[in-house]
Amino acid sequence: MEKNIFKKKKQFLICVDSDGCAMDTMNIKHEKYFGPLAAEVFGIKNRDEFLGIWNRINLYSTTRGINRFKGLVLGLQEAVTNGEEVGDISNLVEWIETTKELSNNSLEKEIAKNPAEDLKKALNWSQKVNTGIEELAGKDAPFPNVLEVLNELHEVADIAIVSSANSEALYSEWERHLLLPHVDVVYGQEAGTKAACISELKDYGYAEDEILMVGDAPGDLNAALKNNVLYYPILFGKETFSWKRLSKEAVKHFTGKTYTGAYQEAVITEFDDLLKQYS
Repeated sequence: MEKNIFKKKKQFLICVDSDGCAMDTMNIKHEKYFGPLAAEVFGIKNRDEFLGIWNRINLYSTTRGINRFKGLVLGLQEAVTNGEEVGDISNLVEWIETTKELSNNSLEKEIAKNPAEDLKKALNWSQKVNTGIEELAGKDAPFPNVLEVLNELHEVADIAIVSSANSEALYSEWERHLLLPHVDVVYGQEAGTKAACISELKDYGYAEDEILMVGDAPGDLNAALKNNVLYYPILFGKETFSWKRLSKEAVKHFTGKTYTGAYQEAVITEFDDLLKQYS
């Protein structure tokens, strides 16, 4: 696969999220880097309380898988409600609400126009997170069955990574674990929102019921719904089961054009019920 070059080859397209979906990296990234580094950079005093807030927002609730900058703001706002003093974050909030691209590159451009302290702290935090994630090389791994299932899926569909992780990390992780040969195109953080990426992929000529988004978070579901394409959930804590079911059951409904309706409603209800247990 050549970077950023894509040509439709098959009738069907399967979009796959990475962290927490294909790669068993989501928990360790948040528990070791995202949360602790946010506490460090923004001077959080009650670290344990903040990390509990962080993990609930980003791992164990209906905001699971939220963009890192949006998760940062939600975590800081709740910390302030609990009495923490993190300084003025209004510039960061405004940037998140108005920018078309939630990435380091976009934030750097904003800082060039408005060198506010909260924006610089957010960039510093995000860069430290990326450096930390690079240290995971050799410690990360896909969930069981992912390689085998991707190989099977690639026989019947084009495969796209659609993720909010940065692209370099995606290429590194997926290549290291031999997943990349089963992928046709990579859309990372820099490509825009997941919804925007799916919309762009639709323009290659797939019908809406010929695109399946595979993800583990509400943001993945919302991206699919915004584009009126199909959604299959990887249930957190049940990832091995979810990938097996995708291969043995869901893909047959997908390619047989029987996914829309009762089948999709059932798997999405199962997904929603799991998230509500922790919200």
